[in-house]
Amino acid sequence: MKTKKTLLALALSAAGLLAVPAAFAQNGPADNGGWFINGNVGRTAINQGPYDGHDTGYALNGGYRWSLAPNFALGAEVGYNDLGNIHAKNIFNSQPVVADNKSQLHGWTVGANAHLDLSPNWYLSGRAGLYSWTGHGLSNDVNPVRRSLDSNSWYAGAGVGYNITPNLSVGVNYDYFDAQKHNIDLSTDMVSASAEYRF
Repeated sequence: MKTKKTLLALALSAAGLLAVPAAFAQNGPADNGGWFINGNVGRTAINQGPYDGHDTGYALNGGYRWSLAPNFALGAEVGYNDLGNIHAKNIFNSQPVVADNKSQLHGWTVGANAHLDLSPNWYLSGRAGLYSWTGHGLSNDVNPVRRSLDSNSWYAGAGVGYNITPNLSVGVNYDYFDAQKHNIDLSTDMVSASAEYRF
């Protein structure tokens, strides 16, 4: 039942985000808007309570941007990420790639994103929205207890990138994902490399 409520909330949020930029886009040029997909892979960090470490994380997103000015577009996005339990270096040894003792933080995102062109090639990006997450963590108590958790919170990030072609770009990003519940803090940040394709 809770999963259905979460999915309904995500759908309604996405619908609202789609409606707001559309109202403004009618006065803007249509040269830098449209559908897009992007992916990030990078280093995650968690330094809360009993946790202090780094792993490999990834995120996949898709959405639509509306052109509000010749060098600025605002849009809506939905995505999925896995931030807490992948050890890429263990691919080359006998250790497990997925570690059960980590935070195992993953979840769905829905939010707004912005794209500001500084020149024909260079751009700044930003994003923020709702983060519906699931994870496993140790409480920050004298006698820590490991629990499975899920909740809704927020995420935000920024990046800089380079347009290789009008449709393809690469970039570097910083993102923060808030995830706290019952004295367990799995909040994680990620520094990543990204690639985006615009249709």
